[in-house]
Amino acid sequence: MLWQPAIPPRYTTLCDAELAQAIRARKAELGDRLVILGHHYQQDDVIQFADFTGDSFTLSQLAAERVRQVGARYVVFAGVHFMAESADILTDDHVAVILPDLGAGCSMADMADYDDTVIAWQRIHEALGQPADEPATQPTADSNTAPPTRVIPICYMNSTAAIKAFCGEHGGAVCTSSNCETIFRWALAGGDTPLLPNQSAKILFLPDQHLGRNTAASMGFDPATDMAVWDPKHPDAAGGLTPNQITASTFLLWKGHCSVHKLFRPEHVDQIRDQWPDVTVMVHPECCYEVAQKADRTGSTEGIMRAIEQAKPATRWAIGTEVHMVNRLANQAAKRGVTVRMLSDCQCLCTTMYRIDMPHLLWVLDELAAGRIVNQIKVLPEVKRLATLALNRMLHLTGNQNAPAGNGRGTSASVPA
Repeated sequence: MLWQPAIPPRYTTLCDAELAQAIRARKAELGDRLVILGHHYQQDDVIQFADFTGDSFTLSQLAAERVRQVGARYVVFAGVHFMAESADILTDDHVAVILPDLGAGCSMADMADYDDTVIAWQRIHEALGQPADEPATQPTADSNTAPPTRVIPICYMNSTAAIKAFCGEHGGAVCTSSNCETIFRWALAGGDTPLLPNQSAKILFLPDQHLGRNTAASMGFDPATDMAVWDPKHPDAAGGLTPNQITASTFLLWKGHCSVHKLFRPEHVDQIRDQWPDVTVMVHPECCYEVAQKADRTGSTEGIMRAIEQAKPATRWAIGTEVHMVNRLANQAAKRGVTVRMLSDCQCLCTTMYRIDMPHLLWVLDELAAGRIVNQIKVLPEVKRLATLALNRMLHLTGNQNAPAGNGRGTSASVPA
């Protein structure tokens, strides 16, 4: 997590009404030069100023399209650090992507360190008895000379640009929670190059073990026999796994998790069913396997939203995801006679995203109005190039299936070559 210096004291002395009035005035002053993005998990005080709301990747796509439409110069991302990185990857070099508070990171993304990933890549290939740097995606005239196992790295969108770049460099791809199964099937078939007759494939999935486990289980793989957890902090340099475990597993799941979704437990599902026997329980696939198995449905952020929007009146829903999003869904659904509540009464909020508040938003807008860019998030050119490879593989496979969200003033955009 980056360190955010203190902002001038006057921003913390203004009341909410004064902050809101000043933010709206700065937005009007900056006009089409500015795009503000608000993630679904963002608090209401901030998201009211967003030009677009959505999940992390959809927002970056919308920003790129909006920039091209109106020539915007600044993208302010009311989200977390890896989201701002994705926006910088998708937008042109002349666009400045700004994170109002540099301390708004993502604990899950931070659990997959680039150096740890390089070590894991080497150790996995050592256990398989094959070189880590051999281009396994290239077919040969003699299939007997090809490595018998092709390891393909797949990373969740909730990862750093460095991890996305690692996947791009090593023949892998990025996935979202809604298209993870599509990307897994592509990888198990060999990735960009179909498997040779005597080859098999396995997936190194970063950084969320739960999304990987839930998705693979829904495809028919056994969590006990087909999956193993790679622990980068284990004193054993092989991630706490034996060579036999590495060889036998189709999925090597990085030991990472979302701090929000980890709070939901199986007993929460039992408790809500005791209270509401007719309830439909829907949880995000970042929840643990035991919770996902007890739920009626799992779904991405956008999938959960669509389910509630399409819910019939007089139905009751318990949702396992971030509290700000669930509260907004509940308020909107109540107008249609649909009852929505959190799966658990615990405070399941994204505390790092909560660092983005009105004082920090006004501060960065004031600086822009004065001709100064602060808190710019900039991905290095080579990292951007390799991360784009991984993103483009996803888009090619999914047909850019992530639907735009928010106020409808933009369309989804492909990643620039």
